[in-house]
Amino acid sequence: MSASGGKMGPSLTQEILSHLGLASKTAAWGTLGTLRTFLNFSVDKDVQRLLRAITGQGVDRSAIVDVLTNRSREQRQLISRAFQERTQQDLLKSLRAALSGNLERIVMALLQPAAQFDAQELRTALKASDSAVDVAIEILATRTPPRLQECLAVYKHDFQVEAVDDITSETNGILQDLLLALVKGGRDSYSGIIDYNLAEQDVRALQWAEGPSTEETWVPLLTQRNPEHLIRVFDQYQRSTGQELEEAVQNRFHGDAQAALLGLASVIKNTPLYFADKLHQALQETEPNYQVLIRILISRCETDLLSIRAEFKKKFGKSLYSSLQDAVKGDCQSALLALCRAEDM
Repeated sequence: MSASGGKMGPSLTQEILSHLGLASKTAAWGTLGTLRTFLNFSVDKDVQRLLRAITGQGVDRSAIVDVLTNRSREQRQLISRAFQERTQQDLLKSLRAALSGNLERIVMALLQPAAQFDAQELRTALKASDSAVDVAIEILATRTPPRLQECLAVYKHDFQVEAVDDITSETNGILQDLLLALVKGGRDSYSGIIDYNLAEQDVRALQWAEGPSTEETWVPLLTQRNPEHLIRVFDQYQRSTGQELEEAVQNRFHGDAQAALLGLASVIKNTPLYFADKLHQALQETEPNYQVLIRILISRCETDLLSIRAEFKKKFGKSLYSSLQDAVKGDCQSALLALCRAEDM
């Protein structure tokens, strides 16, 4: 999780939890996700409940939602395997036949392994030019290195092509270079030592890069330096130039390259706020962007959705839970609210 304004350490977690009235429960929760391992987990009971929900008189959607939104992804995978062993039926296919619309999409996403879900979203985005930049930056820039490598391996297995090949064929220019650099990885790890000289050197490089050297300077810096260092560079850049780094991006770059760099800078500065902004935008559309809502809530509910909720309430003055209640309609509302978990007062 990235920190805002260069502040790091336990105080950030405490600040986030204080917004949620949970500051005294940090040790007990041990996570900034809203969905955690279900302690009284019984795979046999869950299989039986899902079977009754599917085969009973009418589909019991509330039972399906209750089980799948209260189990960790690992537990859901155990349920899926046990369902297959006990019934000789594929749970995902059985639920797909029983459900429809956005609730079906949510349930399918909940039952997929995380890497497969990411790979599918990335592939869909790269093949749809209107969402390639947004989704590619989200997945490539916010996943942990191990999860990203697993996603890329699944991508190759499921689609019989390397992600880098799709990026090369579907994008070009600075955007292509940026995405390929993120796929390659290699971002510096934070050593805990502040290198003031390197920060000043990077600020000067960003400031004075012109012409072709602009891309050659900006892309490696933003994709290879660790976030803690880059936050310091961003702050020093503003002090040196009187201009936010985002303003410089808007002045120097255009189109997809500008959108990608702005998104990456937002991730680096404050990852939970980046997701809060995306959720708010998805909810402000005439018809909520369910694909964005589903992807973010499912991918972040076991990592940092509490942080995202706090940033959402702080910036927009209204809780994410209430916003979902007001904007989302139909069967999928209960599932998305269950992943969000609770109101923030």
